Amino acid sequence: MGEPLTFHFDVDGDNFTSAGEASLSMKKNLRQLGISPEIIRRVSIAMYEGEINMVIHAGGGTADVTVHSDRIEILLADRGPGIENIDLAMREGFSTAPENIRNLGFGAGMGLPNMKKNTDSLVVDTALGVGTTIRMTVLI
Repeated sequence: MGEPLTFHFDVDGDNFTSAGEASLSMKKNLRQLGISPEIIRRVSIAMYEGEINMVIHAGGGTADVTVHSDRIEILLADRGPGIENIDLAMREGFSTAPENIRNLGFGAGMGLPNMKKNTDSLVVDTALGVGTTIRMTVLI
C-alpha cells in the first residue's frame, strides 16, 4: 500500500440502531484492502465499543481511521461530558451508563477495557465538560 487511506465517519448520538455503522463500514473497507481477518476483528471491536460509548455518554461524535502499510490508526472524538476517572473507567464492569441504557443491554462497563484489549496502543485524552478523544493503533 502506498499512501495512507483515510476514512471519516459521523456517529449519530441519538440513534442506538445506527451505532456500529462506522465499524461495520470499516470492516468492509479493510476486507476489500486484503487486511487479515484477525486485524479486522480487532479494529471492528475497538471501533464498535467506541461508537457505543459515544452514543451512550456523549451524544455522538466522529471516528477517523487511517490505514497505513504497517498499522491502522483510529481517532474517536466527542464533545460529551468527559470521563471523570479514567483509571476507574478502564476497570472491567465499571459503568456510568444510566439504568435505562443497561436495560437495553448496553453499558456493561466493557467499552474501554475491550478497546485496550484489542489494540496495540490506546491513549485517552479527556476533559470534564469538554469531551474525550481516544487514539488507538492496531499494528498490521
